[in-house]
Amino acid sequence: MTRRLAQVAKKVGVSEATVSRVLNGKPGVSEATRQSVLTALDVLGYERPTQLRGERARLVGLVLPELQNPIFPAFAEVIGGALAQQGLTPVLCTQTKGGVSEADYVELLLQQQVSGVVFAGGLFAQADAPHEHYRQLAERRIPVVLINAPIEGLDFPCISCDDAVAVEQAWRHLASLGHQRIGVVLGPGDHIPSRRKLAAARAAAEAAGGELPEAYVERSMFSLEGGQAATSRLLERGVTGIICASDPLALGAVRAARRRGLAVPAEVSVVGFDDSAFMNCTEPPLTTVRQPIEAMGRAAVDLLCAQIQGGEVPPGELLFEPELVVRGSTGQAPRA
Repeated sequence: MTRRLAQVAKKVGVSEATVSRVLNGKPGVSEATRQSVLTALDVLGYERPTQLRGERARLVGLVLPELQNPIFPAFAEVIGGALAQQGLTPVLCTQTKGGVSEADYVELLLQQQVSGVVFAGGLFAQADAPHEHYRQLAERRIPVVLINAPIEGLDFPCISCDDAVAVEQAWRHLASLGHQRIGVVLGPGDHIPSRRKLAAARAAAEAAGGELPEAYVERSMFSLEGGQAATSRLLERGVTGIICASDPLALGAVRAARRRGLAVPAEVSVVGFDDSAFMNCTEPPLTTVRQPIEAMGRAAVDLLCAQIQGGEVPPGELLFEPELVVRGSTGQAPRA
């Protein structure tokens, strides 16, 4: 008991006597301090006293697939700040290869009696991945918000960047520069946002009076190395303009072109997706389609809080408009 008091007191920045008063239901403690003590108990893994267990923790799980792609820390910063403004404490859950799985994180979050969960990327975006842990959340009526892909059969609110508009903007940009052989580098075949981007690319090609050959479509894991390998194959087929499903894939595309002795953008143009941190500092600075991270993150928290408070949330998926940011990785198509 003494060790628990000391750890909680240190976490909150109050005296052990104050922690003791909260745990024993004694007066003389502000509501803000009381909530901070209870949250610290949850974070440190201690059970609440019996008389306080009826109150759900003011914790919200924020589940991310990785932190190497700068877009996910950016979402975490926006969502974490918005949650704090609502008096909620984010619990960051990041997957690592061979580490704790997404399903394990959900189980841990349920044990901590979280008020809700925000998923910003993850297995829900893969149609063929296991989704049982999402159904468990639905059965327990835990408020959930998904970012950038819905789950078929589960009516979770979803906030997404409009993939179709993003690809249309990138395609029109490359076409306006004279590119006719445009390829795409996407995620795995069951990745829902990549499926949407592929459908949009085919529609854009048809609208221009052509088609997107299967040879101009490559799939990859979302990494710089994956983008490099996929782009190498496209370059062998004569592609001069490349639209990538993420900024790391696009940086891999630039590297692939250079390894083949091709200049970017004089001989090959590359467009990314996200406009994550430092894309204006690469060489050349990356042309990319910007996700409105601030607006999307705050909307996700608004939807979550509405559910936590028992209010109504709009059905279906809310689509946010992306913005093409033209920089130095795109230029006029090379002359035949």
